[in-house]
Amino acid sequence: QRVARHNEIHARLPEPMTAPLVISHVVMLTNAAERAASREHLSSLLRDNHLPALDAQVSHSRHTLGGVRVRWERHTEFVSWTFMRPLDAGAQPDANVTACAALPATWIDALPGQRLVAMHLWASPQDADDESGEKADGVSAREALVRRMLRDETLIGSAVGDGQSEAYTDFALHPDGFSRMLLFVGNTSPRGLGRLIQRLLEIETYRMAALMGFPAALQVSGELTHAERDLSELATAIRAAQRHDEPQLLDRLTHLAGQIESQYAALHSRFSASAAYFSLVDKRISELGETRIDGLQTIREFMDRRLSPARNTCEWAVRRQDALSQRVSRMSNLLRTRVEIKQQQNSEALLGAMNQRQDLQLKLQSTVEGLSVAAITYYIVGLISYLAKGAQSLGWPFGPEATAAVAIPVVAISVWWSIRRLHQKILHTGVAAPPPPPGS
Repeated sequence: QRVARHNEIHARLPEPMTAPLVISHVVMLTNAAERAASREHLSSLLRDNHLPALDAQVSHSRHTLGGVRVRWERHTEFVSWTFMRPLDAGAQPDANVTACAALPATWIDALPGQRLVAMHLWASPQDADDESGEKADGVSAREALVRRMLRDETLIGSAVGDGQSEAYTDFALHPDGFSRMLLFVGNTSPRGLGRLIQRLLEIETYRMAALMGFPAALQVSGELTHAERDLSELATAIRAAQRHDEPQLLDRLTHLAGQIESQYAALHSRFSASAAYFSLVDKRISELGETRIDGLQTIREFMDRRLSPARNTCEWAVRRQDALSQRVSRMSNLLRTRVEIKQQQNSEALLGAMNQRQDLQLKLQSTVEGLSVAAITYYIVGLISYLAKGAQSLGWPFGPEATAAVAIPVVAISVWWSIRRLHQKILHTGVAAPPPPPGS
């Protein structure tokens, strides 16, 4: 894969562009099936224009169809479509002249996925006459064009590209469902213009992608509040709990921990993605090289003012999740330690009882030891008596009764001595009684 990995850095380079032109940028939020369907959707358009379909492994593609440049890019969570159409020299931005209007409307409406971003961008060359010429009401032609295309109450703008160009937008949705941006291009090379336009498009794309974590942060806020209240109640209950209450409290705490971890696992990837998108927005804005236009907010000022609350809400939700998870973990360890201490105490009491029973068994064994000696002696003497009866026919001079009478003390002493030796041997080999419980 060396060649593919090496060429990845060149995969999505900005295209050289020349003003005037109009761009329609659409981003569709997709799942895996919709991303595959988007490739087939583009392939159908290519086939209609007698071009080969896309390969299954392609993740980005660029084509020219009837004067419209189509750029398709598949990302992790979404698919971006960018349509570029050159305008006639001297043509002014017109809301009715868009790039996607040059393609079949049914095909545009059928783009797979859910629409996340839709923006028209008009790039026009700067004209010195626009700066010096004045209308009767004291408004320049450029200012009048901006006010006609964008909403004046939310208008923002700045000089970008080291002051060579000017960008205006209102970050608002217009009747066609698209937002709008006007770019007046100064002394900028085609490649420089391509990079500038790509940054402007990516700011809008990543801004909307970052905000996908905001509804989740608002939703989880209420759930975290309930979890924090439950945890506080559990902490109070644990402090005053009796021994028989601990299993129930541990079960409640385990259930709460599972709920929090499940919620964390479900939203962690969303919040992490939002944090990455927010960082990309910051980076792209920094790359614009903005300078202020009198009377207007810059893009950075607007984002800092309007986007920061959503970012802070997402970060706050992540911090609350982390803190709550750590608190639950600490409390679980505390309660588990308390239960383990009780179990150790129970084990010590059980060992003490076992030691007492063992001592009792030893005493009983000593008590019945004499009976054991008598019983063993009885059976051995009986065997000797039978042996004497058989030996008498062979010339044994004593009768069975006399032989048994003489054998009784000898056998009894031998059995008693053997048992004592066995006890001593067991003790000397290390088989000892367990130590007494602590505190006994």
